Formats: sequence, structure tokens, C-alpha cells
Amino acid sequence: MRSNRIRTTVIAATALLAALSLTACNGDNGSTSDNGKAGASAPAANSSDKQSPSAAPEKDATATDADSGTNTGGSGTTKNTAPPATNGGKNTGGSADKAGNSSSGKTDTTCAGENTKITVTKVSRPVNHLLLTLTNSGSRTCYAHYAPKLRFDDAQAVFPILNDSQPQAVVTLNPGQSAYAAIGLTGEPGSGPAPRKGNHLQVNFAGKNPGSTSGTPSELTLPANTYWDDNGFVTYWQTEMADALQY
Repeated sequence: MRSNRIRTTVIAATALLAALSLTACNGDNGSTSDNGKAGASAPAANSSDKQSPSAAPEKDATATDADSGTNTGGSGTTKNTAPPATNGGKNTGGSADKAGNSSSGKTDTTCAGENTKITVTKVSRPVNHLLLTLTNSGSRTCYAHYAPKLRFDDAQAVFPILNDSQPQAVVTLNPGQSAYAAIGLTGEPGSGPAPRKGNHLQVNFAGKNPGSTSGTPSELTLPANTYWDDNGFVTYWQTEMADALQY
């Protein structure tokens, strides 16, 4: 009887151990399955959180459209505000106004007492000669037309002009440039009245038209011991001193 109870107890203990072992095995298999399900059922990432690789980057709001010359930033399209070019976009560099005008915007003029400085000097060669030097003291080009019109002291007539000395072109003087005229004081000895002593010389300036005068005359004091007669002459204005003194 006692032997049967022991056997029954052993059988029951064995069955209990088998049941516990089976339960432990089932528990391990369940953990593996749960992990697999969890990996498969993980929520998908929100598509709105990802940026499409094909989307073009947004243009900088302050970028300037180089082709159109406009600024595309801000709330509207604003044109380039650089100041417009003046005078039709042309470079107005320089100060010339119109064709034929000088840099000061005024036309060229005739050389006269208002815009020149004139001197008279005695020369050693040729003998009995004086030299007139006319310098443009103005700011514009001037023209020394023809020959100076001279009057010695209180003479009534204009001193004779030597027509053979006429240059090929009118003498043009830029500011600071000079022209020259020679004065032959006397003619051939014995060909006329005796020479007279001169103290004062008036220089009138010829105009553009033949026989005309222009501007204010210049008044000069003659060098000491200057003698002249009615057979002397004055040359046309020349660009070179040597050209004037060759007569």
C-alpha cells in the first residue's frame, strides 16, 4: 500500500516536471513571435516629414534677375533704381556745346585789344625796323586778320601795308600763342620827306572783312630815338618772327 503511494507520488512529480518544462518552452516561442510581429507592424514614417529628392530648391527671395534688370524680392517686382543716364545715355564728358564752339562754349573771335597783349621792340637786324609781338591773352582762340593798322603820333593816314608779305592763311592763335609783324620805319633815303621822331603808336586790328576794324585799339610807347617817314611799311601778321623780319 505504501509502495503504491510512493509510486503515485513519483508519477505525479514526474508529470508536474513535464508540465513545467512544456510551459517554459511555450513561453520562449511566444517572445520570438512577438518581436517579429512588432518589427512587421512598426508604424510607417510620416511622408510629410520627408523632403522629395526631386523638389527644386526655392529661389532666394532677394535674388536679382540680371536679364531683366529688376529685383524680384519683396512683395512685388521693383525696377532697378540706378539713376538714368543723362543726354540720351551718351557720355557728356567734356564741355563743348555745339559744333564750331570752343571748350568754353563760345565761338572763336578776332584778335583785338580786349583779348591780346601787344609789345613793340627795336631790332638790330634789319636796320630801321621795329617788331610787333601779338599774344593771345584770352581763353579762346582768336584770328589775327590781315595786317595791323598803324598810326604814328598825330598822323592822319594809316601807315602803308606791305602786300607782298601776305601769308597763305589767316594766322590763328590759341591762348598763349603769339604772332609777329615787322615795321620798316623808313623808305629809301632821299625818296621822301625827312624822317620824323616818333613817340607814340596806335595799333588797330583788322576785322574779318577787308577794310574793317575790330575791337579796341592798343596804345604803345615807342622805343627811344624812333624815326619814321611816309615811305615805311608794316607786314601782315606772321606765325614766325623770322618770317616777319625777312622784309
